[in-house]
Amino acid sequence: MSPRTSAAAGAPEEAYTAEPFVPERGGLPALRRAAAECRGCPLHLNATQTVFGAGDADARVMLVGEQPGDQEDRQGKPFVGPAGRLLDRALAEAGIDPDETYVTNAVKHFKFTQAEPRKRRIHKAPSLREMTACGPWLAAELAVVEPELIVVLGATAGKALLGSSFRVGEVRGTVLEREIHGRPERLVPTVHPSSVLRAQDDEDRKAAYGGLVADLKVAARALG
Repeated sequence: MSPRTSAAAGAPEEAYTAEPFVPERGGLPALRRAAAECRGCPLHLNATQTVFGAGDADARVMLVGEQPGDQEDRQGKPFVGPAGRLLDRALAEAGIDPDETYVTNAVKHFKFTQAEPRKRRIHKAPSLREMTACGPWLAAELAVVEPELIVVLGATAGKALLGSSFRVGEVRGTVLEREIHGRPERLVPTVHPSSVLRAQDDEDRKAAYGGLVADLKVAARALG
C-alpha cells in the first residue's frame, strides 16, 4: 500500500484498503481464510481476531451490521452476543428463519476503547475510512452469496453500503433498489438490534423491538 499526501496536514497518509488481501476465487472458505490475515487498516492491531461473515452460502437474505462486539471478537463469529440473540428472535417472529440467512458486518475487526488492560472494552464506532478500507470484503461476500435481499442493520452499515448521507430513520422499513459494488440489490434498512438493548426502560425497549420486527416483516414480504 503506497502512502498518499494528506491535504490537511501535508504529511503522508497511508491508504487503507483490504483489496490486496481479497482472493479472486475459492468462495467463502477462501475469503474467510484470507480475511484472517487482513492488515488493510490498523484495527487488526488491537482486535483479537478477524470476525468474518457466517451462515448459508446460498442465503436469500444477507444481514449486514456494523462491526463485531466484545463477544464476537472473543469467539470469532458474528452476532453471537446479546444483540445477535435478540436479532434471531426478531427474525423468527417476522417469519425469516435465522438459519437460512447470512450475517456479516461492514467492518470485520472490533474497534474499542479501554481505559486499563483489565477494564471492560467499550465499543467505538468505525470511521468512514475504516468502513471504506473493509469494503472489498463485503463486496466479495455479496458476489459469492448473491442474496435476493440485504437487511441493513443500523446507520454504520447503511453508510457503508449506501453512502455517507444515509439516515436510517428516513428509510427504515422500506424496500430500496440500489446498485451496490456493481450489482443491482434490494435492501431493507432497519435499526441495529443493539439499539433495542440500549433502550432506557422496558416500555421503550418493547416499542423498539416491535419496530425492528415490523421492519423485518417488510423484508419477509419482499422475499415473497
